[in-house]
Amino acid sequence: MIELRVASSSADLETWAELKSAVVPNEPVTAEQLAEAASDDRLLLLAELDRELAGCGIGALSDFGGRAFIAARVLPRFRRRGVGSALVRTLADHGRALGRDGVNAFVYADDPGSIAFAERFGLAESDYQLEQIRAVGHEPPPAMPPGVRVEALDGRREELLHAVWPVALEGYADLPLPGAVTYRQEVWLREEATRPDGSFVAFEGGEVVGYAGLMKHANGPATAEHGLTVVRRDRRRRGIARALKQSQLHWASRNGVVELVTWTQRGNEAMQALNRSLGYLDHEKVITYHGPLP
Repeated sequence: MIELRVASSSADLETWAELKSAVVPNEPVTAEQLAEAASDDRLLLLAELDRELAGCGIGALSDFGGRAFIAARVLPRFRRRGVGSALVRTLADHGRALGRDGVNAFVYADDPGSIAFAERFGLAESDYQLEQIRAVGHEPPPAMPPGVRVEALDGRREELLHAVWPVALEGYADLPLPGAVTYRQEVWLREEATRPDGSFVAFEGGEVVGYAGLMKHANGPATAEHGLTVVRRDRRRRGIARALKQSQLHWASRNGVVELVTWTQRGNEAMQALNRSLGYLDHEKVITYHGPLP
């Protein structure tokens, strides 16, 4: 018998995080991160099969395409027994309650079972996300373009994120995603630059011309994940993005961070190439699927 329940208590969040991290070890999450990212549109579910914990699911508003986002994660030994389908049906109902009729979902490219599962619900491939990883060693200070200076958000996180927001909107609008980006400012302020001392704003003549965010990672303080890296449209191709990334590498080498993780999408090959030139190595690939809510 399959039973679903909402994960709401602190103990539930710990259980949800453990299940998700077990199913997708490349994207671990902690209960603390779940609590920090809580929002009115998010639904977290726990699934039991014959009174054994079998999986978890999440449903929320997607940040692009005007769709919902859903993900069902099932432990391998409980798959093909209806747990994933039960999670998807309930999460799809949640998406409809949010006023959406379409869905975005993400599947690892080397997981044929999950690919078949997504396609069985009528979803089609629309994009991919590429993970790149960089081991941190002895990193020199950044080479700054003439007239440009960078400043860490540390101590001024919210103030500087507000200042960066118009440039961030340019960056999100230019992302080659399947559908318009609808990233909300309140989400941005909550989720970006959770490691503010390793997040940097670039200034030229007193104006914000670029930004590179760094976020906490569930692997602990020795790993950090890049957030948005963006340069104002009229200041691109001048080495500002490289200087921002080098600032983060230099900071990481002096603050006990030994690994940096970043994700880019299809169509953003320029950023992928910049990362490779800085020593980042290609790792996992995740396929974006979209379609009508099941």
